Amino acid sequence: MKRLSIPLSLVLLVFPLTILAAFHHYPAVKSLVDSFWKAGTARRPGRFAGFEYYERMLTDDKLHQVLWNNVIYSSLTIPTVIFLAIGMALLVNAKLPGTWLMRTSFFLPTMMPLIAIANIWMFFYAPGFGLIAQLLSYFGLPPMDFLNNSDTSLASIMAVSVWHQAGLYMIFYLAALQSVPNNLKEAAKLEGASSIRVFFDVVLPLLMPTTIFVSVNALIGSFRTIDHIIVMTNGGPNNSTALLLFYLYDVTFTYRDFSYGATLTVFMIFLLGFIALVQFRFLDRRAHYR
Repeated sequence: MKRLSIPLSLVLLVFPLTILAAFHHYPAVKSLVDSFWKAGTARRPGRFAGFEYYERMLTDDKLHQVLWNNVIYSSLTIPTVIFLAIGMALLVNAKLPGTWLMRTSFFLPTMMPLIAIANIWMFFYAPGFGLIAQLLSYFGLPPMDFLNNSDTSLASIMAVSVWHQAGLYMIFYLAALQSVPNNLKEAAKLEGASSIRVFFDVVLPLLMPTTIFVSVNALIGSFRTIDHIIVMTNGGPNNSTALLLFYLYDVTFTYRDFSYGATLTVFMIFLLGFIALVQFRFLDRRAHYR
């Protein structure tokens, strides 16, 4: 009797696909199915609800506020992160003294757990004795409670995200900067272009593929933000810091409305897929790959 021999290449192909299907595709399909059913209890069986929960989304005022919060959060954090990442990458790529220390300092926040970072920033924001409160008092300005003020709470959350993410995307831009051919920059300088013109006319267009990658990942990350929101504000005050994933979590696990939570999950998957597709189609036309 011959032993069945399975090629290693087949195992390496099937195993990742199995993991992907078990932890990604199956939950997505299960959420889609559950969004059409009203969850049952021990005394009451589940029933088919049709598009009831999708109609509920259209009239959910809290969901509308959460989506608006996410629009503000994404439209401000993503350009800021990209701008800072490019600036830091240019700085550490400039062969200045202490470059290794700058790289470590810029990348250190990315290596820290976001919950730990949230606790550090809560000390910064603490009214009365926090670092920012001390700076305000030094300049004779009144203290502010940043996290418990609806006008400043979302901006305070955004600052933490930018501080945490900029160092990660700096690594991608640094790799892209080091792959830019020197002969292109030297040719531009021979034509009389200044360093600023070389950057905007030669280097920046060649960074566009990296910018596409960073912007898509930063956008997806902005809709997956939840850790430091739970620690710092728990969505308050008055839902001013509640983003889509936090609202999904709150509906599903706080109020235990599993069917509506599944509906919000389906909505988020399709929303992120649509936005990523639009980003790729729009930015890809402006990318200079060669």
